Parts: sequence; C-alpha cells; structure tokens
Amino acid sequence: MKTLYFDCFAGASGNMILGALVALGVDESELVEQIKRLDVADFEIEFTTRDKSGIAAVHALVKISHEHAHRHLHHIEKIISDSRLSDSVKNRAVKIFQNLAAAEAKVHGIEIGKVHFHEVGAMDAIVDVVGACVGFESLGIERFVCSKIHVGSGFVQMAHGKYPVPPPAVAELLKDAPIYSTEIEGELITPTGAAIIKTVCDEFGPIPEMRIERTAYGAGTREYKDFPNALRLILGVQSPKSKVQSHFASEFISEDQKLKAKNQNILLLETNIDDLSPQTLGYVMERAFDAGALDCWFTPIQMKKNRPATMVSILCSREKKEVLIKLLYAETTTLGVRVSEMERSCLPREIVTVETEFGTIDLKIAKFGDKIINVKPEYEQMREFARRSKISLREMEKRILGKLNLPAE
Repeated sequence: MKTLYFDCFAGASGNMILGALVALGVDESELVEQIKRLDVADFEIEFTTRDKSGIAAVHALVKISHEHAHRHLHHIEKIISDSRLSDSVKNRAVKIFQNLAAAEAKVHGIEIGKVHFHEVGAMDAIVDVVGACVGFESLGIERFVCSKIHVGSGFVQMAHGKYPVPPPAVAELLKDAPIYSTEIEGELITPTGAAIIKTVCDEFGPIPEMRIERTAYGAGTREYKDFPNALRLILGVQSPKSKVQSHFASEFISEDQKLKAKNQNILLLETNIDDLSPQTLGYVMERAFDAGALDCWFTPIQMKKNRPATMVSILCSREKKEVLIKLLYAETTTLGVRVSEMERSCLPREIVTVETEFGTIDLKIAKFGDKIINVKPEYEQMREFARRSKISLREMEKRILGKLNLPAE
C-alpha cells in the first residue's frame, strides 16, 4: 500500500506541501498543467531549492494577480467542480474546503454557507489545495499518516485581528489531532495546511512500518536560526494485504510462533512519588513509552505522614533498564527505583490492515496455537470513523468485525 507520511516537525502550509510533493518526484510541468484545468486567471508557480539549516528543501511560490474577492464555500466549490480535473481530485479538494468552512463556521458561530473565506479564499490557496490533490493522485497515494504537529507559538495577525497560535480555525481543524508548541515563534501550521492534512490523513502518530522509497522537504517562507523550517514527506510502501479471510488462515502465524503462549523475562521498575504535579507525571508516561517501555501505569498510594502519593510502574526489557531509570531520575523527584525481574506469558500478536466500508483500519489479532483468541480494531482509527459516520463506538466495532467473516473457533 503506497503510504505518505507527513513529518510536521515545523508544521505545514499549502505551499510547503506543494513544494515537498515536487521534491518527492511530482513533475512540475504536469502539475501546473493540471492546475490550469481550473480555468482561473493566469498564474505561475516558481519552484526553487532553498537551504533550511543545512537541509535542501523546495519552496513553492504561487504568483497570481492580486484579488479582493471574499468567497463563500459555494464559490470555491463551483470553481473546482466546473474544472476539467479528474473527479477524484475535485472531490478531495472540495472536501478540504468543506472541512475548512465547517471549522470557520464553528469558530464564528454561523452557518457554513455564510462563511467568508479571507486569507484562505485567495486564489493562491485554491491553487495550493488543488495542486496538493493533483500531487497525491500523481504519486498514487493510498494511505496518509501524519506525525504530531508542531504549531509554533506567539500571535498571528489575521483579517479579524491578532490571535494566539494556533489561530481559532486551525485549532478547530486539528481537534483530536496531536499537537505541540515550543519556543519557535510564529504560525507554523496554516489553515490551508491543517485542512489538507486533517482531510486526507487516516491517522496521526509515529512513522508506520513500511519500506521507504523516497523522502523530500518542502520549504517554509520564514527563516529561523538553527531550526529547519521545512515539511518532510516520507513516501513508502506497506506490505500488501490479501483478502480479509486470508489473514485468519492457520498459516497466518509462522511455525515457530504456533505456541500456546510465549514466555518473556522482563523487568518491573517502580518508584513512589508524593511531590510531583499530575502534568509532569503525564509527561513522564509519554517519555517512558517513547523510550521503549512495554507498559507504564500509575497507582494511587498512601505514604508516611498520611501523604497521598503515586506509585509509578514501568515494564521494560532488560536492554531498556538503564535508559528508563535515567529517565525517572531526570524527570521526577525520586531518589530511588525498585527493580524486579518478572516472567510474563504473551500470546503471539500481529497487526493486519483491512479495507472496510468506512475506510482502511488496522486490526490487532491474537492467536492461541491455530485459534483466533481476540480481534480488536485499532481504537484511534475506529473512533475517527465513528465520529465521521455519526455512529456509536460500540456499533462501529460491531459493524467492522461483522463484515470480516471470521472463521469459527
């Protein structure tokens, strides 16, 4: 499955996506010719390679006659729908603007049809969105995944005034998406970039398991000292999956995995803490998983002098012991960590990707010998499907599993 990963360590904008797609291999001339099917005023796209803190990135500059039009959604839909573009490009581009309009409507408390597009209604933004959709189609992308999004910090001047980063419409668009802010000032993720990514991406998180074909960078306009203002795109291929039923055949697990269970020797790291904020504890858990912890949990306890406290517990392999103990000393107030060796029994598990009526979803499958013990759809993907389809989470899971024709156990 051809997969595109958005690595938004410096956010994203429409022209950054456009530049990165060209750097990834989309033909410049063909891209411009396709966009001209919009039948809009004359425009140019100037592609140049820029140095972003030592990284060569392609910058896309859309040049078009200055315009004063404040368009509504139906104006943009008509421009796109009346074009000679492919239906798939039209549908995706229209959906991006519909999502953007829905976010603006929510922020302003008005009907979606009354939304005035200001900055994002400019023709160059339409060129960015349509150009991105043309690029996705040209590369044959089947699945989109995005990292956590760096949004920047500070304030940004917009048509309605000065707003904190991320501005209201962007914050609404990125609802349920993982974002973060650092000392880098400025608006790193723009409304156009947020709308494109939120519309096309199936999930947000780390780079999925895949074979990398190419990587490329799209340059942002601003320059920062010792910080590459660029969007990285990673193009790869995930292992193709056959029909759903084949995932559940007896040969699904290799011969050496066909065990009743697999025993593993692991370590349990524990420490009691009574003087650390809940926010910091939450951060410690995130860092623990990033560092390779198998599991991490907190237990409310009572310590001496009747102090309420938290016991932090981390499961890890022996190889991760030192790095996780170092993490606990660096990020918490603890003065000591208990280490216990444990044995755990685990069923063989595998992640497979299947197509459903709602879209592509990952399933976690556990087997006991040749028998399927448990099949669980990936929660974040299922939750997104449920929200889009206005279906309860329980009903969504029932419908997904009901379509798989699982063999009898």
